[in-house]
Amino acid sequence: MAYAASQSARVAWYLGQYMLAARLGARITGRNRVAHPTDKPIPDTRAILEELRALLARDLANIEAGWYRLPHDLVPDPRRVLADAAAFFRDVPLVSRRRRDHVATEVRANPPPGSESLPAYYRQNFHYQTGGYLTEESARLYDHQVEVLFGGGADAMRRQALVPIVKHLRDRRSVDCRLLDVAAGTGRFLTFVKDNHPRLPVTALDLSPAYLREVRRNLAPWARSAALVQGAAEAIPLAEGTQDIVTCIYLFHELPPKIRAQVAKEMARVLKPGGILVFMDSLQYGDNPAMDGLLDIFPQAFHEPFYAHYARDDLGALFTAAGLRPREESLAFMSKLLVLEKPA
Repeated sequence: MAYAASQSARVAWYLGQYMLAARLGARITGRNRVAHPTDKPIPDTRAILEELRALLARDLANIEAGWYRLPHDLVPDPRRVLADAAAFFRDVPLVSRRRRDHVATEVRANPPPGSESLPAYYRQNFHYQTGGYLTEESARLYDHQVEVLFGGGADAMRRQALVPIVKHLRDRRSVDCRLLDVAAGTGRFLTFVKDNHPRLPVTALDLSPAYLREVRRNLAPWARSAALVQGAAEAIPLAEGTQDIVTCIYLFHELPPKIRAQVAKEMARVLKPGGILVFMDSLQYGDNPAMDGLLDIFPQAFHEPFYAHYARDDLGALFTAAGLRPREESLAFMSKLLVLEKPA
C-alpha cells in the first residue's frame, strides 16, 4: 500500500510537470509538438502509461521477492521536492529558447571554470539544459529533469539493474568485492546500491567535477566505502582486473561511436575474470516496435547528437569485441538492461 500510494503520487507529480512544461515550451517555440516527421509508430498517452504501469508492477514484484528494499526516499522531503520543481520551471523558458534556436553549445562558447580541457563531445548542452553537465546548478536539477521526462519512472528503471548485482553477490562477501559506476552522474543509482549493500565498496567515476560534488552529497551516509574519481570512461584511471562489478547507466547514447567502443573495452579491462557488466540505456530500434517513433523524435527534441547512431548500434557485437560475453537482456519501460560477463 505504501509503494502504491507513493508511486501513484510520484507519477502524477512528474507527469503533470511534463504536460505543463510542454505547454509553456510551446508558447516559446511556437509549435505544440515536434515538427520532425517520422514514419514509425508513436504510442499515445494511454499506451505509454500502460508501459509505465508494467514497470512499476515489476519494481514492486522485485521488492516483494526480496531482490531489493523499498525506495529509500519513499516519502521524499517536501521542501526539496518543491524547490526542485520551482527550479525546473525557472529553467523551462531557457531550455525552450535553445530548442527553438537550435543552440546547444553554450557551454563550449562560455565554458564554466575548469571545463576547458574536457572532451569536445562532452562540452554540449545535452537535452538543451542550462550548463550542460558542467555546473552545480545542472547537477542539482538533473535527477528532477529526468524524472519529468520519464513521468516518474526513471528510478524504477534504474532499480532493475539491482537484481543482477544481488545475484552476483549472493555467494560472495560484499565487503570483499568492488563496484565501479561508470559515468555516475549525480550518484542516484549508487544510492540504491548502497542502501541495499551498505558494506560494498563502490567507486563513482565521472567527467564532471560539479556532478561529482553532487555524488559526494548523495553518498554522504556511506562516505567511508564510497570513492569518487574524476575521469573519462574511455580512459578509466583504475588498474586492470580490479572490479567485480561495473555498472553503466544511461551513458552510451551520449557517446560518439568510436568513444563507445573504447569505453566498452575499458570496462572489460577493469573487470576481474568472472566479473559482470550491468548495462542500462535507452531502447533501440526494434526492441519495442511500438516505441520506435519516439526514438526518431527524442534526439531532435532534446539535443542528443549521438543518439540516432546509438539506436541502431549492435551492442552485442560491440561488447563481444571488447571481450565480454552476453548473459541476460530485458526491457524496462523506455530502457534496456544487459548483463555481460568477462570470461574466466
